[in-house]
Amino acid sequence: MRLSSNSPALKNRCLKWGIHFDLSGKREKIQEIEAIMQEPGFWDDADKSQGYMKELKNLKDAVADYDNLKTEYEDVQTYLEMGYESGDASLVPEAQEAMELFKAHYERMHLATLLCDEYDKEDAILTLHAGAGGTESCDWASMLCRMYQRWADKRGFTTEIIDFLDGDEAGYKSVTLEIHGENAYGYLKSEHGVHRLVRISPFNAAGKRQTSFVSCDIMPDLKEAPEVEIDEKDLRIDTYRSSGAGGQHVNKTSSAIRITHLPTGIVVQCQNERSQFQNKDKAMQMLKAKLYLLQEQQNAEKESGIRGEVRDINFGNQIRSYVLQPYTMVKDHRTNEEVGNAQTVLDGNLDPFMNAYLRWNATGKTKD
Repeated sequence: MRLSSNSPALKNRCLKWGIHFDLSGKREKIQEIEAIMQEPGFWDDADKSQGYMKELKNLKDAVADYDNLKTEYEDVQTYLEMGYESGDASLVPEAQEAMELFKAHYERMHLATLLCDEYDKEDAILTLHAGAGGTESCDWASMLCRMYQRWADKRGFTTEIIDFLDGDEAGYKSVTLEIHGENAYGYLKSEHGVHRLVRISPFNAAGKRQTSFVSCDIMPDLKEAPEVEIDEKDLRIDTYRSSGAGGQHVNKTSSAIRITHLPTGIVVQCQNERSQFQNKDKAMQMLKAKLYLLQEQQNAEKESGIRGEVRDINFGNQIRSYVLQPYTMVKDHRTNEEVGNAQTVLDGNLDPFMNAYLRWNATGKTKD
C-alpha cells in the first residue's frame, strides 16, 4: 500500500476541524465560565456552582480531545513524510497503524457532533421490563442490565440502580438505572425499544431454543425540568419495602415509593435512598420530568424523537435481536448493523449500534 504525505481528503478534514467541532466557541465559553467563577458569592449556590463546574469540565475535555486528535494527525504526517523522503518500506506498518488510530478518533468525535438534540447532553434514566418469556425474560433483563453497566464503565460513566423488582426464580421483572455521563441520553436513546434474545435456555430442562423479550425505556434525567402542575388527587402513592440482592432488605421499613399518575398511567418508582422522603422526592422529580416531556411531545409532535414508539413486549416488535444459538449474531433491525461476536456486545460493546443509529437518525431514518 503506497502512502502519500499529500492526502487531499485528510487535509480537507483537518482544515474543517476548528469549525466542525466549534473550538473557538468552546474556548470562549471556558473563558466566560472561568470569569463567572471569580465573582464574589459564586460558591454560595452549591447546585448552580456545581452545574458550572460540570460544564467547564466537559468543555475542557472536548478541547483536550481535539488537541489529542491534532497530535495524532501530526504523528501520521511525520510517518508519511519520513517514509516518503527515505523510501523506507518498514515505516509503512507504523504509518498505517497511526492512520487507523487517527481515523477512529476522528470518527468518534464526528459522531459526537450528531448529538445535537435538546436533551442529548443529559444523564439518562434507563428502565428494563421483562416481557414474554417468563423466567427466561427476567434473566434476559438482568443480562441487559449488566450490558449497559459494562458499556457505561467503558466510557467512564457511573451507574446506580434506583429501583428493581426481582424475578420469581432469577433476574429482574423490572430494573431502573441512572446513568451519569456527558451525552448519556444522546447515546442511549438508540436503545429504546424491545430487545429479543434467542438461546438454549438454562431454565428449560428439554434444552430447547427459547425466545424472550425485554423492553428498554430511555428518558433524559431532567433535574431542572420546568415546574409541572400536578393535582394530588391524580396521584396514587404506594410504599413498600426496599429489597436487596438475595431477598435481603435494605431496611425494615416501607421506605420505597411507587407513584402512579392516574390520568396518564405513568408509573415511577424509587427505593435507593435512605428515607421514604428522599425516595418520594426522587420519584416526584422523575414524574415531573416524564410529564413535562409528554406535554412537550404532544405540543410539538416530538414523541418519536424523545421516547420512540411505544410497542408491546413480544414477537415482531423488536428493534434488535441477540442470537446465541445455533449461531451468534446481534442485529439492529432499524439500521441493519450487525456484529458477529454476540458476547462482546453483551460485555458492553454497543458503540457500533449507537453510532449506526446516530447516522441513520441524522439522514432521515432511511436504511442503506
